[in-house]
Amino acid sequence: MTNDTRSLYSQLPSIDKLLHQVDIQALIASYGQTFIAEHLRKLQEEARIIIRQEGSLPQWHSHWADELQNRISQQRKSSIKPVFNLTGTVLHTNLGRALMAESAIEAVSQVMRSAATLEYSLDGASRGHRDRAVADLLCELTGAEDACIVNNNAAAVLLMLATVAPNKEVVVSRGELVEIGGAFRIPDVMTQAGCTLKEVGTTNRTHLKDYRNAINENTGLLMKVHTSNYCIQGFTAEVHGEELAALGKEMDLPTAIDLGSGSMTDLSRLGLPAEPMPQDYLQQGIDLVTFSGDKLLGGPQAGIILGKKTWIEAIQRHPLKRALRVDKMTLAALDATLRLYQQPEKMAIEIPTLRLLTRTQTEINDMAQRLLPHFQAYYGEYYHINISSCASQIGSGSLPIESLPSVALTFEAKEGKGSQLETLAAQWRHLEKPIIGRITEGRLWLDLRCLEDENALIQALLL
Repeated sequence: MTNDTRSLYSQLPSIDKLLHQVDIQALIASYGQTFIAEHLRKLQEEARIIIRQEGSLPQWHSHWADELQNRISQQRKSSIKPVFNLTGTVLHTNLGRALMAESAIEAVSQVMRSAATLEYSLDGASRGHRDRAVADLLCELTGAEDACIVNNNAAAVLLMLATVAPNKEVVVSRGELVEIGGAFRIPDVMTQAGCTLKEVGTTNRTHLKDYRNAINENTGLLMKVHTSNYCIQGFTAEVHGEELAALGKEMDLPTAIDLGSGSMTDLSRLGLPAEPMPQDYLQQGIDLVTFSGDKLLGGPQAGIILGKKTWIEAIQRHPLKRALRVDKMTLAALDATLRLYQQPEKMAIEIPTLRLLTRTQTEINDMAQRLLPHFQAYYGEYYHINISSCASQIGSGSLPIESLPSVALTFEAKEGKGSQLETLAAQWRHLEKPIIGRITEGRLWLDLRCLEDENALIQALLL
């Protein structure tokens, strides 16, 4: 070790000396001495490495408190952060799907701050069932005899199958054996539930006789799966709910349908493409219906099972239910969301999913006109920026072939072409509140359908 290196090491202050500095004492007051001391040791070790490798003191050697504060601030930033979803996909799985209504956000805040009647009956001061209040609300809205809530729809299907048809065959149309995100397949769920898949029909056509011919002494369930994330068109045929329900009743077999998206209202009345509703299948006589809470319903991530009381009670008793149950925050958010469906006039305004889906192209275009000058001021030197018509997607496997007319700001590089667009997209992803768009057709698109606070977007560009 050279004398110069020894001199540099000697200039590093001790941990004890640093802890007694006034500005670091202020950090100790905020974070505690143990936390600060540990971070100072890491900084000191890093300083030694810099001296050893570069023969110099770190740039921050005379500003330990400032560097420490900066490191702490970076470390304490949440890995899950808000973004501007300008992808054109409303229910974007990777961006958290449905946004919560304000009443749902408030309900979650309240139960997080206080003890709550999660499993406590105020009438008898005894233990109640955590699903009960929300189940009653679901029954009121759909006409179901009873309901069960678990942590997502895959869990709902798993629990239903494990309860209704363990060690039995489940008859499903070959054209309905869907795969959802993450290579999660219906046949795999059946295997985990202890059921045997019995495929009937063909990819494009399945008839009631196919179900009937598949029934034997080991049949446990007749099931349909709504193909919410793809569509087969052309020469097709499927068994409708009322047909399957009638066959199940005739053969004394339970029937079920996995709806996936699970719209709770007639979307056609809102000017949107129609999507089957759970109450429709219950009225047709289907015994059990499963669907998601965070898709077209517009609530929190949850799996909902509606149906006959005898089957729901059996599902509630299954050992898997405890492993798959939801917490008080999910139930509070779901309860608040469902209550908005009791107010049809306010529903499409206060539930963000429905509000975003029903925005008109004219309204979005007006926003684009207001935003265009700001983007031209920031980026006009390097990009051709235009207002362009586009098509938004509903997302999360809902209505896969349907699109919604929308408007986007598009960016085309004056030089550099694709690489410059990638650089701009990356720059936006690293903002304090990232802006997420999409690159296609040689342009970077910011679909404005999901943007409600345009001033916040402008402010994000200034930071």
